[in-house]
Amino acid sequence: MKCRNAQSSQEQGGCITKFSCPPSVTNFVSDDTGVLCSMQGIQGPFQRPLEIDLLKFMVRSASTPSCVSVIIPLYNEAATLPRVIATVLAQPCVAQVVIVDDCSSDGSHAVALAASDPRLLVLRHEQNAGKGAAVRTGMGRATADIVLIQDADLEYDPADYARLIQPIIDNHADVVFGSRFVGSEAHRVLYFWHSLGNSLLTLMSNMVTNLNLTDMECCYKVFRRDVVAKFQIEENRFGLEPEITAKVAHLGVRIYEVGVSYYGRTYAEGKKIGWKDGFRALVAIAKYGFRS
Repeated sequence: MKCRNAQSSQEQGGCITKFSCPPSVTNFVSDDTGVLCSMQGIQGPFQRPLEIDLLKFMVRSASTPSCVSVIIPLYNEAATLPRVIATVLAQPCVAQVVIVDDCSSDGSHAVALAASDPRLLVLRHEQNAGKGAAVRTGMGRATADIVLIQDADLEYDPADYARLIQPIIDNHADVVFGSRFVGSEAHRVLYFWHSLGNSLLTLMSNMVTNLNLTDMECCYKVFRRDVVAKFQIEENRFGLEPEITAKVAHLGVRIYEVGVSYYGRTYAEGKKIGWKDGFRALVAIAKYGFRS
């Protein structure tokens, strides 16, 4: 049975799910063996079950321009938070923003609550638990089809969202990593030893995951929400980057990398990560990289 820009049904012999086909879906065919479709140049057949889930995702994304839940872990960023919130909400693809205040002491929570937008959800940890714990809390409340992690400082530019989500929208990727080390976007020149440390951590992560990432530690990581549902973040602090990398690698999903802008801060400007976090990243690489 073919559904051409019409409502499909779950009747026997009909299409597999109920939705209104957007204009970009020109052909949707279901039978006992799989699904055939033509959507923006993407051809079937798609076989159950993963490919059918992908097709449903493409249909939802094509019909819903605002399709991203942005998770913002927050700790003592009252000075930068208003601009971050405004810039994130200005992105057309943003459907939801989940801010998780990790027990800030500088008034960040009040700043977050002062922002007025129906897409905004503000949560608070009563005790400081770390960035990983805040991301874990935020992911549990994400509702949109795509989930994106955004820091609450001004080091990363939300204007990059459209470029980051495009491989997922085009059904090329299930997960997208940002990279500060590829592309022609602006990058602030800062610490040599930090750059070297990032490169070494990425190399070691690649060795245990068999990926070829250039920037495993980049904040920007973007997921289809059904991929997020397949793993649980265990690291409470900055070890979450190698943990997430290892876990999505073990899932065997399609991973892409996209160059992003980077406006790094100095320690005097509020940068928080230190050598202890680098050591924990090494532990996380070994712990999760070799776990099946």
